Amino acid sequence: MNRGLKANRARAAAIGVAGALALGTVLMWSGNAQSASSRADQDIIARLRAQIAILASDDFDGREPGTEGEAKTLRYLGKQWFDMGLTSGTNDPGHEWFAPVTLVARDPAASSAQFQRKGWRTVLSPSGVLVLTSGKRSLVRNVPLLFVGKGRGRDYSRTELAGRIAVVLDGDTPDSQRQNQLLAMGASAVLTVLDGARSLDDVAARRKRSGYALSDDAVGGDLEAFITRDAMAMLLKGTSQSLPALETQAASADFAPVPLDLTASLEATTRETTIRTHNLIGKLPGRHPEAGAVLFLAHWDHFGDCAAPPATDVICNGAIDNASGVATLTEVARRLTRGGQLDRDVYFLATTGEELGLLGAHAFAENPPLPLRQIVAAFNIDSNAIAPRGTPFAIVGRGMTGLDATITQVARAEKLKISATEEGNDYVRRQDGWALMQHDIPAVLVSTAYGDMPRMRAFFEGDYHRPSDDLQHMSHPIELGGAADDVKLLSALGRWYGDLRRVPADGGANGGAAPQKAAPPLPATPPPAVSPAIK
Repeated sequence: MNRGLKANRARAAAIGVAGALALGTVLMWSGNAQSASSRADQDIIARLRAQIAILASDDFDGREPGTEGEAKTLRYLGKQWFDMGLTSGTNDPGHEWFAPVTLVARDPAASSAQFQRKGWRTVLSPSGVLVLTSGKRSLVRNVPLLFVGKGRGRDYSRTELAGRIAVVLDGDTPDSQRQNQLLAMGASAVLTVLDGARSLDDVAARRKRSGYALSDDAVGGDLEAFITRDAMAMLLKGTSQSLPALETQAASADFAPVPLDLTASLEATTRETTIRTHNLIGKLPGRHPEAGAVLFLAHWDHFGDCAAPPATDVICNGAIDNASGVATLTEVARRLTRGGQLDRDVYFLATTGEELGLLGAHAFAENPPLPLRQIVAAFNIDSNAIAPRGTPFAIVGRGMTGLDATITQVARAEKLKISATEEGNDYVRRQDGWALMQHDIPAVLVSTAYGDMPRMRAFFEGDYHRPSDDLQHMSHPIELGGAADDVKLLSALGRWYGDLRRVPADGGANGGAAPQKAAPPLPATPPPAVSPAIK
């Protein structure tokens, strides 16, 4: 019995030693794997940081479209893409790599407003009026005024508003939505009475900034005027109405529009400047280009100089917005070029004019290098140097395409987490993916940045669109751990959607990814050098 017990103890000791050795081997392998993974992440972070430092340097002067800063930016990016093995993705031999985009900037030039009381010969030209137009020149003469109160809670017919100037109270909702709706319903113009906190100086300061559009967009002719409360009260003197009485009526539940005893002649003009800029388009050719394509994009542009002396730092360098996104785009391209050839083409798009209204993305969609229906998935990358490594990913555009389930599946395979939050959808209209969605391209933004909304909001409330968005002056050190995770997941998504075994061809119908849910409410320079001079 004692001999048996000793034998059992000996066997247990042997098993324990063997188990310990085996466990040590597993732990050593696991440690080595983690170390290798950590080194790979650090390599990605180092490359991201180096690119951001260059793109957000003062030498690039804020990457403003149509300037030498643009030329430097596109030459730098184009050389990297060319050297790593991408080809031109414009599919236009006359414009390799750089697709021309022509923008028009419109600045308010002059305005005039004249009013006449019913039955009076005197023409009144009060000083507290500002008239603006979205076109080159807009004019209405001797048009009657119709008071519509707060401009909410009523659907007007075109016959009610046609041939009239709608007069609306600004109140506590100083936005343009109500005015745009009244114009869309047929009003000849809209006159907003500034009876709330907003002043005429506030409106003038905001509207003196240039408005931008693609050069081939139809020029609008909307006419919008603003008048101070005192000036409006003066105009109504001697008529059957007074401003306090009209404000009281507007507050009642049974309010109905009130024709005023006034007519107006309004005129506004703008100055136009043409800006010649470019999208950069690269391509990783696939074995079966007829089976469709995957698209990755990020905007390269920013604001150039955005402050004035005596400020010592006047350049908006755009380190996070969006040098980080362009650097991530480049690293995704680098990883995909190092793998085996995919079935589908993969396009890489660096857009211009995002800060001016998503204009480069619209230009791409309106003059694409391939039929839009062949794009099976598009992934936008914007301002993603926000969150630390391990932050769950969020999908901006969640529920609006058919891509969500596959993105979650790929993330799970990569041992990365996808958050179910839809908070990022509050920002869906503010990024290039939204422009593509308007052209029925299934587009989302997948990033750790929107998985940490407190950090994202802190950026929007702090360094966003300010000179402090650079590596030297930002309020917090730039965080690239989450951006490295973005590179890994986006690369995996590129491989997945580029594989016909994973996502079979369906006749180019972009994978049934139609939108499912509505969203919450300068002088030109020569184009950059093209390949082969790009080297």
